[in-house]
Amino acid sequence: MSPFDAIRSPIITEKSETRRALENTLCFRVNPKATKTDIKNAVEQIFKVKVAGVRTANYVGKPKRRGQSVGRRPSWKKAYVKLKEGEKMVEYAQI
Repeated sequence: MSPFDAIRSPIITEKSETRRALENTLCFRVNPKATKTDIKNAVEQIFKVKVAGVRTANYVGKPKRRGQSVGRRPSWKKAYVKLKEGEKMVEYAQI
């Protein structure tokens, strides 16, 4: 899996920005088939930083309806990537 296939987009929310500032942790929306090793290698190759650890969370899509039609939101995967001590924080606009 290529680095740009593993990582889909950064998640920029109030919670993720707090973790980024205090815990040196980045948050990404990733491919559901990507493993922790794939995610670690992708972040190291794209941003040129060293990764200390990766934690992932799978989110199941919720059923939604609009009138009579019933649908489902897609399931997705989130990854929290902790950078090693001394690494500079990544700015998303740099890539």
